[in-house]
Amino acid sequence: MSPTERVREMEKMVNRLKVTFVITKFISKSRQLGSSIGPIQLDTISDGYDDGFNQAGSREPYLSSLHDVGPKTLSDLINRYQTSSSPIQAVIYEPFLAWALDVAKDFGLFAAAFFTHACAVDYIFYNVYHEVLKMPVSSTLVLIEGLPLLLELQDLPTFFVLPDSYPANVKMTMSQFANLDKADWILINTFYKLELYVIVDNVESS
Repeated sequence: MSPTERVREMEKMVNRLKVTFVITKFISKSRQLGSSIGPIQLDTISDGYDDGFNQAGSREPYLSSLHDVGPKTLSDLINRYQTSSSPIQAVIYEPFLAWALDVAKDFGLFAAAFFTHACAVDYIFYNVYHEVLKMPVSSTLVLIEGLPLLLELQDLPTFFVLPDSYPANVKMTMSQFANLDKADWILINTFYKLELYVIVDNVESS
């Protein structure tokens, strides 16, 4: 099958899908988004602060609330859909919200982790999680196998150098790998193949 044919088959498959994008109640309310954006349906869960982040006061209590309240409200949402004419078949989640994977598996659903950082950034996080690169990082130059560049401290997140100063950031970043082995698919934020297909398709169409 040619790249053009692959793209067209993917388009046919996408046209048969019904997608629901889940956001927090505060984002939905504050941006007045309604129930859909084009063909994409919108629905909401709670992070525990439905009137906004300022209720929390700082990142630590906000993330703690999101971790406690998010799974329950996501479970409630999935339960509601499972008794509808459009039951959920799969969950695509941001790995920073690793609890979404646990919820999906509790319902026997397929789950895909979608890493939204650049691939190189996720690879650095992965190496820290497995202690190939250990915090606090203090070396002037940092070499990570698989990356073509020597990194300087300024190239790394601040909490790699001062982890005790940013405990919420460290916990959230590392948690995305804790249950990743349960995911059915792992999607990385790179568009190399997609760009190749678009180029080929444009050439063949001209």
